[in-house]
Amino acid sequence: MHVESGYPYAWPADPAGWLTPDGLTGAWVAEDGAGRVAGHVTLCGREVGRLYVAPAARGLGLGGRLLRTATDRVTAEGLRPVLAVNVTNTAAIALYERYGWRSTGSERQDWGGPAPVTVRFYEAPEAPLRTGG
Repeated sequence: MHVESGYPYAWPADPAGWLTPDGLTGAWVAEDGAGRVAGHVTLCGREVGRLYVAPAARGLGLGGRLLRTATDRVTAEGLRPVLAVNVTNTAAIALYERYGWRSTGSERQDWGGPAPVTVRFYEAPEAPLRTGG
C-alpha cells in the first residue's frame, strides 16, 4: 500500500498501532468484489482518520461508503465530524468536498516524514434535521 500510493505519508514503526490509535472509537474496512480488503477508515471521537482506498479499488464508491459509515456514527451521537488531510492528497480533498465537507483552515505539521506537511482541516456538513414519522 505505501509503496504504490505513498500512504501513509511516513511508514510507521508500528503499523498495527498506527491503524489503532489511542482514543479509537470505531474502525471499518471495505472489500473489493473478490472479498479482499480494499480500504479502511478509523474514528477517534468525532475525528475521521486513516481513510484509504487501494488504487486498484478507486472509483467503486468505497471511499464514499467508508466516509458515510464513520460520519453516520458521529452524527448519531449528536456531534459534527471533522478530519485533517495532507493538502497534496487531492483525490481525498475532492471526495470530502464532493460530500459537502467544508475547509476550516490549515497548518503545517510534522507527520514524521522527510519534511513537514501542510494539513487542511475539514468539518462535515450539518446533518439534516430528522423528523418523526
